[in-house]
Amino acid sequence: MPNANRHSSFWSDVDSHVMRYGPVFERRIIDRAEGCFVYDTDGKPILDFTSGQMSAVLGHSHPEVVRVIREQAGRLDHLFSGMLSQPVVALCSRLGRMVPGLEKTLLLSTGGEANEAAIRLAKCVTGKHEIVAFTKSWHGMTGAAASATYSAARKGYGPVTVGSFAIPAPHAYRPRFTHSDGSLDWQTELDDAFALIDAQSTGSLAAFIAEPILSSGGIIELPEGYLAALKRKCEEREMLLILDEAQTGVGRTGTMFACERDGVVPDILTLSKTLGAGLPLSAVMTSREIEEKAHERGYTFLTTHVSDPLPAAVGLAVLDVLERDGLISRATQAGALLRDGLLALQQRHDCIGDVRGRGLLLGLEIVTDRNSRVPDLEMGDRIAEAAMERGLSMNIVKVPAMGAVFRIAPPLTATDAEITHGLDILGEALEVAVRR
Repeated sequence: MPNANRHSSFWSDVDSHVMRYGPVFERRIIDRAEGCFVYDTDGKPILDFTSGQMSAVLGHSHPEVVRVIREQAGRLDHLFSGMLSQPVVALCSRLGRMVPGLEKTLLLSTGGEANEAAIRLAKCVTGKHEIVAFTKSWHGMTGAAASATYSAARKGYGPVTVGSFAIPAPHAYRPRFTHSDGSLDWQTELDDAFALIDAQSTGSLAAFIAEPILSSGGIIELPEGYLAALKRKCEEREMLLILDEAQTGVGRTGTMFACERDGVVPDILTLSKTLGAGLPLSAVMTSREIEEKAHERGYTFLTTHVSDPLPAAVGLAVLDVLERDGLISRATQAGALLRDGLLALQQRHDCIGDVRGRGLLLGLEIVTDRNSRVPDLEMGDRIAEAAMERGLSMNIVKVPAMGAVFRIAPPLTATDAEITHGLDILGEALEVAVRR
C-alpha cells in the first residue's frame, strides 16, 4: 500500500505541476537504467530499443561515461564562454581530424542549438537568408531550426523565419516520380523540386539542411547518389550544404558519419544526441575557410554552455569506447541481425508494409494492407502498447502525414541475445495486436 500511495502522489504531482510538451507519458515511474534496459520503481526491466531519446549509443550508465562524469565534475564542469579547457580543445581537435575539409568545431548542448548555429553560420558566410529543407524534416524547436522543421509542430505559432522553403523527401516506399518499373526516380523529383525553389527564391539561397536518413519523418533514407546530386544543386546556386547527423552520426549507421557512404563532405556538419551518448552535447563542424570568413564577418553564437568541459570530456570518452570496442562495425553486424529478424516478422504479418534504414537505425512501417500502403496508426498503437506490456520500448512516429513507423535504434552495445529478445517480444506484441 505505501508503494501504491507513493505512485498516486507522483501522478498527482504530474497532473498538477508538470507541463505537457508533446508525448503521452508512459504510466510507469522510471527509477534507473543500465546497459540496454531501463527499470521502473517496481523493478521491472524494459528493453530500450530507442536508446533513450535516440541518443544512448553506449547504452545507459556505461562505466566509462560514469567514471568520466565523476572525475570531470569534481575537477572542472563549467566555464565562462571566453575560457577554454583541455577537454574542449581535445574534442574539437579529434573531431576536426576525422573529416578532411571539416577541421573547425564549435561545441554546444543540443541538436536544435547546433542546427541554429549552423544556419546562422551559413547566413553569415553567404550573406543570404533563404534556407531549404525536406518536407519530412525535423531539425529542432528554436527559431531558424524550427522554421526548417516540416514533419510536425508548425501550426499555431505564428510566422516562421522569412525565406523558409521545403522540397519533398525522396521516399522509395511511396515514390512521387517513378521509372517505368515503378521504382523511385529521385533525380527527376530533385530536378522538379529545385525548379520550384528557383521560381520562389528571391535570389538569396543560403543553404540546404538535410538528414542523411530522415528520422522523425519515418526513417527515410536518401538513395545512393542523392546526396552528391543535392550538393551539386547547392554548388550551382552558391548555397552551402548542411548535414544534420544528430541521429545518424557517431557510428549508428555502420560508418562514423552516414554521409561517408556517399563520399560527400558537406560544408557544415552537425552532431548531437549520439556524440554525448545521452548527455547534452552537440557540435558544429565546418572548414577552415568558412570559419575564417565567418570570423571576419563577426560571427557570434554565444550560449551559456558553449565549450563546457564536462560534456566535452564525455564526448571524448564516447569516441574512445567506440574505437576501442569496434562499435562502428558492430552497428553493421547487429543491424544485419535486427533487419533479418524484422524481415522475418514481415513475412508473418501483413500489417508490416516496409522495413528500411541502415545499421542500427531501422524503420518498421505499419499499414492496413500492403497493396494500399495506408498507414495504420491504430494498429501501431496496439503493437506499441503490447510491446511495452511485455518489456520492450519502441518509438512510433504517429504524425499522420508520415505514416505509422517504428523507429528502432538499440544501443550499439546491445548483444545478439538482447536483439533477439527484443525481436521475440515484438513478435509476441504483433500476435496480440492483430487479435485485439
